[in-house]
Amino acid sequence: MAHTLATAPIMILNGPNLDLLGQRQPEIYGSESLADIEALCTETAARHGGTVDFRQSNHEGELIDWVHEARLHHAGIVINPAAYSHTSVALLDALNACDGLPVIEVHISNIHRREQFRHHSYVSLRADGVIAGCGVQGYAFGVQRVAALAG
Repeated sequence: MAHTLATAPIMILNGPNLDLLGQRQPEIYGSESLADIEALCTETAARHGGTVDFRQSNHEGELIDWVHEARLHHAGIVINPAAYSHTSVALLDALNACDGLPVIEVHISNIHRREQFRHHSYVSLRADGVIAGCGVQGYAFGVQRVAALAG
């Protein structure tokens, strides 16, 4: 069942090590914390008449469980899969089960200007849009895009 912004929140999923934002490699990821990003997403969704369900996990299986939940109870997904972008066929499979659900992939850094292994993302094969290299503002862009797609 497809949900709209008026009937369901946008699921914002954050993968491994993103709980260390603001502390880990600020020259790449900036000084904002995950709490700062949650506030940005909440404000952005509110401007579009929506809400967010913001989560982070260092565990692949937990992210997959949340994708399963989102397919039934959310208007769309904004996901920063972090390192799982490059390794997780299982996460791709879970997202592929989300027929009709808008999925936007976000990366704080420009993954295409980094190590070669970061240039490929399994999640991109399912995503309706990919935002990379825009810093934490990419999350706001992702929320805006889900809002546009979910109605």
